[in-house]
Amino acid sequence: MLNPQPDQIATQLLGQPYASLDERTRAVARHVAARKHIARNVATEFDAHPGFGQRAADRVAAFGGSWTFVGLFAGGVLVWVTLNSALLLHQDQSQAFDPYPYILLNLFLSMLAAIQAPVILMSQNRQAEKDRLSAGHDYEVNLKAELEIMLLHEKVDALRQTQWGELLQLQREQLALLATLAAGCPPQRTPQAEAADPAAQAT
Repeated sequence: MLNPQPDQIATQLLGQPYASLDERTRAVARHVAARKHIARNVATEFDAHPGFGQRAADRVAAFGGSWTFVGLFAGGVLVWVTLNSALLLHQDQSQAFDPYPYILLNLFLSMLAAIQAPVILMSQNRQAEKDRLSAGHDYEVNLKAELEIMLLHEKVDALRQTQWGELLQLQREQLALLATLAAGCPPQRTPQAEAADPAAQAT
């Protein structure tokens, strides 16, 4: 197939009618037939116009999953516990704003977890959607490369068959010339041989 059409690509290379293919595969067949590239930067397209909530969710998830957050969190809890323990030891219990067992601290931590968890889930959902788009794009690129390779193999096979036919024809003509020379008769030049002989063309 020198200039294949999408339906020919679907039938001969994919083994299915073009109408039965899904939209991604149809798009790949059209790109192969039109000889257009299909690769693009999916991540840039996905992050081109994020909303305020999406940007906030990504930043919260990035900060909550960093060592900076772990260090600040551990430091804050340590300061809270140390301060209340010092006030409890050196003064009466009424001076400690959150004495042991640190009920107020537990309340703050529970509120932080309740707020942080859904925000992180929103960011993970965005990342999962980006991964699905990237996987679909990888499928399109890989399928197009496979179809291009199959078409290239067909073209190489067709070219090889043509060259083999020409070589066999030339070999038959050479054998006929040798047989004529062996019989002592003047050889009859074929049109192909005369076209390839510069001396004959000059005369």
